[in-house]
Amino acid sequence: MPTPPPIPPAIPQEVRTPRLLLRRPQPADAEALCAAVQASLPELQPWMIWAQTPPDLIATRDNLQDVTAKFDARENLRYHVWRVPEQAGEPLELIGSSGYHSLDWRVPKGEIGYWIATAHAGQGYATEVTHALTELALTPAADGGLGFRRLEIRCDPTNHRSARIPPALGYRLDAHLVNDTVAANDPGQLRDTLIFSRIC
Repeated sequence: MPTPPPIPPAIPQEVRTPRLLLRRPQPADAEALCAAVQASLPELQPWMIWAQTPPDLIATRDNLQDVTAKFDARENLRYHVWRVPEQAGEPLELIGSSGYHSLDWRVPKGEIGYWIATAHAGQGYATEVTHALTELALTPAADGGLGFRRLEIRCDPTNHRSARIPPALGYRLDAHLVNDTVAANDPGQLRDTLIFSRIC
C-alpha cells in the first residue's frame, strides 16, 4: 500500500516578535495592503513580478480570499506584517508581508519570502520577521514548531538588503545560479539567483 501523505502540523494564525505582529491574511486587509504596496512600488518593482502595476482594491480583496484559503489548506502560508504601536490605543499598521512558500510537507521544507514597505525599510523589520519565521519553521512539531528539515531563502544577488539577511541568521549559501531567471521589471534582462538554506 502507498504511504499516506504526511499530516502538516498546526499552523499558528499569529506570530509575535518584539515589535511586530505577523497575522494570517484576510480580505479586510485589502485597503491597508494596497496602500503599503502603492507607496513602495518603485522599490518593489525590480524584484517582485506582482508589483509591476498599481494595486487594485477589488482585485486585492479577491486575491486575499484565495490567499486565506491556501493558508487554511496549508498550501501557502503567507503572513501580513503589522507594526505594533508604541502607545496603547493606536492602530496597527501594515508594513509588509512574509511567509512560507514552495512547501513540500513530505520532507518537510519551504522557502521564506519577505518585503517591507519603503517607509519602514532599514529598521531591521525584515530581519526580525525572518528570524521569527526561521525559528518557528525549524522547531520540532512536538515542541510547537513546524518541524521543517530544510528552509530556503532565494534572492537576486543585486538585491543587497535582502541578500544580507540570510547570512546574518545563520543560513549558508548553497548556490549562485547564473542566468537563472529574468528581471521582474524587464523580461529581456537575465538575472542570477542566490539560494541560502538552513537545515535541521
